[in-house]
Amino acid sequence: MPRHSPGLDHAMELLHGIGGITTKRMFGGHGIFVEDRMFALIAHEQLYLKVDDQTRDQFEEAGCEPFAYATKNGQTRIPSYMTAPDEALDDAEAMHPWAELAIAAAMRAKATARKPRRTSGRSARATIGDSQNS
Repeated sequence: MPRHSPGLDHAMELLHGIGGITTKRMFGGHGIFVEDRMFALIAHEQLYLKVDDQTRDQFEEAGCEPFAYATKNGQTRIPSYMTAPDEALDDAEAMHPWAELAIAAAMRAKATARKPRRTSGRSARATIGDSQNS
């Protein structure tokens, strides 16, 4: 069973009522998932929500910051996760629209993920045979 943290406990209170949420301990924090798609993460007790090109502007206009962590060469920013707006961190009702945007971004990311191209031996042979007949 994953060890909980105060940040994760608080996030789960804010996300109460959104069905199908699971969590997984990862990279010193926690991933928060719906339908096996990570839509939020807890790092250093801070909640970050998934964003994409369709939602990033809304998060930026609300004053949200991208997820960043320190490395030996400085700081690395991960622009696909941003903090939640301050007002949403105190109220589940205010959090739910932001969480829904994050879930939608996670679903779009999964839908557009590159799938490996498969070629069957038959189509390869047909292609070879076709080129010899031309």
